[in-house]
Amino acid sequence: MGKKAATAVGRRGEGLSSPAPAAKLTAVTKAAHYPGNTAPAPARGASPWPVAAPRWLAIGLACALLAACGGGRETVRRPAPTISPRVWPVVEPADPASANAVLMRAISLVGTPYRYGGNTPEGGFDCSGLVNYVYRDMLALTLPRTSRDLAGFQGPKIAPERLAAADLVFFGSSGNVSHVGIYVGEGRFVHAPSTGGTVRLDRLDGPYWRDHYSGAKRVLK
Repeated sequence: MGKKAATAVGRRGEGLSSPAPAAKLTAVTKAAHYPGNTAPAPARGASPWPVAAPRWLAIGLACALLAACGGGRETVRRPAPTISPRVWPVVEPADPASANAVLMRAISLVGTPYRYGGNTPEGGFDCSGLVNYVYRDMLALTLPRTSRDLAGFQGPKIAPERLAAADLVFFGSSGNVSHVGIYVGEGRFVHAPSTGGTVRLDRLDGPYWRDHYSGAKRVLK
């Protein structure tokens, strides 16, 4: 066999026994990312793919190589928008003495357990039971028993920027009132929120209360 023929056979033999594309890809990647590795990089101009490799396989492996080398673009997540708290004007109540009495009594009941249908400190409170107790105890004023009836009680509706201490604030959804509290100033209110909880102070700008606020009424005139 001539020298040229032997060389041709050798080359064909090398083509048949060449590493799989994944192995070549690993060698190329390691050589690029780990300088201490002695694996030789492919010769310039030489294709790393076998001649018989399907075109789609070559494209797929090329994409994998680009991803391994940081060709992909990192996704940057934008921070959630923050909502600045409102500035609540200080509005003088029409009857400061009565408003202060309601305010102090309501705050003194913070920590009292919630109880559905409850209307005393000893037995616990639900939302409208708390309102009824405070106004009855401090001003001998009897109010409707449910939050819906309180929302329909006589008295002017108050815009948020005109809220004063002792006003009633209402919450609900789809036009239905389902909760009531007593406004104490600076965007805060006292209420009996839910089963398993206690009477507490919350902010009208809180995530749930801001989205479910449905209006306010002034009981004191």
